[in-house]
Amino acid sequence: MTRIFGTDGVRGLANGQLTAELALDLGVAAARVLVEHGGIDRERPLAVVGRDTRISGQFLEHAVVAGLASAGVDVLRLRVLPTPGVAYLTDALGADLGVVISASHNPMPDNGIKFLARGGVKLDDALEREIEEHLDQDWDRPTGAAVGRVQPYGPCVEEYAAHLVATLDAPAGGSRPLAGLTVVLDCAHGAASVVGPRALEEAGARVIAIGAEPDGLNINDGYGSTHLGPLQRAVVEHGADAGFAVDGDADRCLAVDHTGELVDGDQIMAILALGMKEGGRLVDDTLVATVMSNLGLGLALSAAGIEMRRTAVGDRYVLEEMRRGGYSLGGEQSGHVIMREHATTGDGVLTALHLMQRMARTGRSLRDLAAVMTRLPQVLINVGGVDRTRTDDPAVLAAVAEAEAELGATGRVLLRPSGTEPLVRVMVEAPTAEQAEAVAGRLAEVVRTRLAVSG
Repeated sequence: MTRIFGTDGVRGLANGQLTAELALDLGVAAARVLVEHGGIDRERPLAVVGRDTRISGQFLEHAVVAGLASAGVDVLRLRVLPTPGVAYLTDALGADLGVVISASHNPMPDNGIKFLARGGVKLDDALEREIEEHLDQDWDRPTGAAVGRVQPYGPCVEEYAAHLVATLDAPAGGSRPLAGLTVVLDCAHGAASVVGPRALEEAGARVIAIGAEPDGLNINDGYGSTHLGPLQRAVVEHGADAGFAVDGDADRCLAVDHTGELVDGDQIMAILALGMKEGGRLVDDTLVATVMSNLGLGLALSAAGIEMRRTAVGDRYVLEEMRRGGYSLGGEQSGHVIMREHATTGDGVLTALHLMQRMARTGRSLRDLAAVMTRLPQVLINVGGVDRTRTDDPAVLAAVAEAEAELGATGRVLLRPSGTEPLVRVMVEAPTAEQAEAVAGRLAEVVRTRLAVSG
């Protein structure tokens, strides 16, 4: 069977690859797998379903809900809510299944369906394969009173916002923890457009929201974590202390300081890791990051007595390593930051709240806090038209070894075959941009010559 689940659920062009029929079938198949695995302690299983602001999410939500209810599952519709909000309520409401309809930072025409297990955690590969195997199978449909009930769940925004604010430590004197700080929040016209500003305001910050007028068509369009220009301009224009940009489903966050300078996911993790270590909350004084995180992050952490464990690219691999070791903080350079004490997935608004809490506690600017880490120049070259399975070619390995010897402890080389395209990604970090470009260029030429696809 052809796999339809990718690294983050089922994703594709809405009404193209991702049709209402497929959404309905996925709802049915997920319900059947849920029932087969048992452990349901109520008359019927319970699912919660949330989505981002894409117009296609409306018909896909109805299709998924119809599939679940037709298979005997009760459904609470959360409507528009960030992915981490759906994960939180899956756990808080004791639901047996969570469903998120979103394509995250992808353009508006795309959409996706992601399933969450009890507790609000992502399904493992084995369960996703079981769902695929149940697609289009004949089955005994429940009838009469055995079909599921569907109803809206009204207080989801209020409960999720309250949860986010409750993760902050109340300051002495009972004042709100972010009082006195001004922040710009770019909501990407997405799922955080209501709950994001609300949570920051409830924590005491003065909030200027941009990209917070979703119309179903403008999600991620010129705003959000992949388009930082509007945020940078707004922070400077309003004299804000900091700015934060989330993506369409608000599971990632990037920041800018008061001058409009980018603070990326690596710098965010460095700030949070040092604060958590200081407060005794960084389990085993360890941060989990991917192979793409800048060497500068590792150097900054090492200087502070913090170990960094690297994983393959993808927040699911970060989370797997965090679970395996019981670690409390991990993430990606792209802004997926997972704080396991408070969330089961990356949460952009949560990240913004805790960065601002660090600013409030220390009295230091975000720019000053981010200076703990120096980003080494990083050059990435995608070499196309090559056989990505042969990166163990002796000449390629020799070129990598030569580059690593040249850079020593002051740089890093990474060759990574693409998982979906005939590409090999050559990444080099070095003390200067000129050296990084030169070393990456030489390596890319060796890869291009040695791994070229004949014919």
